[in-house]
Amino acid sequence: MSTYTLPETHEKPAGVSPVKYVYFFGDGKAEGNGTMKNELGGKGAGLAEMTNAGLPVPPGFTIQTEACREYMRSGGKVSTEVTHQIEDALRRLEQL
Repeated sequence: MSTYTLPETHEKPAGVSPVKYVYFFGDGKAEGNGTMKNELGGKGAGLAEMTNAGLPVPPGFTIQTEACREYMRSGGKVSTEVTHQIEDALRRLEQL
């Protein structure tokens, strides 16, 4: 399983580890797996597991359920970090 790293254009304060909100899958690899139903939901975990098993799954990404919880707590606002991670995943998807 690969790990997500922020591009240099999205700098974070020293010592702060951002939450991983977006899990990418495609090109035969997934950042998540089937045991991550609490984080990715059932469909997201299933897509990750099928990708890791080598089944032909179109590339995509899953937004972690914590992003939804934060959205609801903030009164309907998407955090800058979530937006950056989604934009990065869209760029990866476009490249595939």
